[in-house]
Amino acid sequence: MSNVAVVTGASSGFGAEFARRFAQAGHDLVLVARRRDRMEQLARELTAAHGVTVTVIDADLAEADGAQRVADRIADAGLKPAALVNSAGFGTAERFADEDPARIADEIRVNVLALTLLSRLLMPSLLAAPEGFLINISSTAGHQPVPTMAVYGATKAYVLSLTEAIWHEVRGSGLRVLTLCPGPTETEFFEAAGTDRFRVGKVVGVRESVDEAWRALHRPSPPPTLTVGLGNRVNALGARLAPRRLTLAVTARLTARGGRANIENS
Repeated sequence: MSNVAVVTGASSGFGAEFARRFAQAGHDLVLVARRRDRMEQLARELTAAHGVTVTVIDADLAEADGAQRVADRIADAGLKPAALVNSAGFGTAERFADEDPARIADEIRVNVLALTLLSRLLMPSLLAAPEGFLINISSTAGHQPVPTMAVYGATKAYVLSLTEAIWHEVRGSGLRVLTLCPGPTETEFFEAAGTDRFRVGKVVGVRESVDEAWRALHRPSPPPTLTVGLGNRVNALGARLAPRRLTLAVTARLTARGGRANIENS
């Protein structure tokens, strides 16, 4: 089976919405997350609505071999993915000196290691597809350093850099590659955080963000990165052009309004 889209973080938020979008387009699905009950509910919804086949893989991508185990289960099922959406991720928010080292390690494994390895492990299948897709979820936090969210911002900057490089490497193939950089979005991000202090700027709906990403992916020449929202695009440009000290001062002021948060989007 080759017309398959693999979606991590599929139990909620961007992962669930991208799963719906690929199902609408006729793709069978592999849903990957920790919360099996939510994925099974989504699988029933998508099968009933679109007649697609949905495989559910409950996996913890914070485990060192998490990505390899997911890739192995996909291969064992005889599936050859044409699309991969790396939506799984979470963030912590406090001063770096106060961060829990074990939680930092999990954050890096999910946001960086699992995303990188799963992209690489499935890359031959994505490249072989007549029309392949690789979508990696970064963040507006990836455009600049973010004091009190230092590790989260750094992981999202990594995702941005990696995915743009892949975009350039595969030009001329059938693989469409996109880094999606949403700003504050109506997901479980804030609920898990227990704070609204990161609602900086307009909060956008998940469906609106995925609509914009889907249109970008189907342009004749898709861009390497889509930052959602005009204001966020202006801020991203400003962060790139402004002196680094000024950028740090601005982002520090915007994130200095509260205490500790633990943020998950999958």
